[in-house]
Amino acid sequence: MTDPPAAPPGGFLPGADRSRPPGPGDLALPVTGAKLLTGVDGQPLRVADLPADTEWVPLGTLDGVLAWGADLTTADDLPGRARGWASLAAEVAEPHATLAGRALAVLTWRRTHRWCGACRAELIDRPGETARQCPDCGLYVPMQLSAAVLVAITRPGPPVHADELLLVRHATGPTGLWALVAGFVEAGETLEAAVHREVGEEVGLPVDRLAYFGSQPWAISGPGVLLAGFTARAADPKAEPVVDGRELTRAQWFGLDALPAQLPPAYSISRWLVDATVSAGRR
Repeated sequence: MTDPPAAPPGGFLPGADRSRPPGPGDLALPVTGAKLLTGVDGQPLRVADLPADTEWVPLGTLDGVLAWGADLTTADDLPGRARGWASLAAEVAEPHATLAGRALAVLTWRRTHRWCGACRAELIDRPGETARQCPDCGLYVPMQLSAAVLVAITRPGPPVHADELLLVRHATGPTGLWALVAGFVEAGETLEAAVHREVGEEVGLPVDRLAYFGSQPWAISGPGVLLAGFTARAADPKAEPVVDGRELTRAQWFGLDALPAQLPPAYSISRWLVDATVSAGRR
């Protein structure tokens, strides 16, 4: 099975270095609400494009060029376009999409983690880290990741037919898409255990031959979400899915040579999993 797309060497490297101030030619990724301000072509703006009094937050480097984020209350009278991450990631190539996702994640996290949850003092930044700390009680507040799993489940198809892939429709979000079983990892749970639990809860099926596929930061679902993809086989090839009725509305087996048109977008690990499963089934 093919691997998910990998970041090119020397592409985007996350970081939180404040040792030097932003330069006019550094990359600028201002965030307003849940949208990112970019150039009209979807590429990052430059620091010189924003007002001189902008408060910048380090994001890392892209091909050796420093990248900075900023939390704006409005994008009025500023150059560029305000874009959601989904439309931006569908248009720009990696690693720009990953940098855009980090900007949204970091700035949203900072906006929602301003005060100490123990003593209510205002948090300050930790030098060199994407983390904050309380100056009064010392509480350390790193930016935490929320891990989620998704799995491409297959079973043997009818005689002389291709294998089948289980696809589901969700009760919320993009309800018109046929997607993969997915869910968030619980505290104290391994990624593999989360796959077994989510598949059991959502479609009532046991799976085996579980194999790790790859991962992707996913800015659509909130700050710090990291998707981990797996492949698996249905333990009982004759079993039919039974949807939970809460998170899912439908679940259906599709032949790998007869998948529906309403699949996840091409820039998502969900689609990478589907395409890799189809490719493997043709060998």
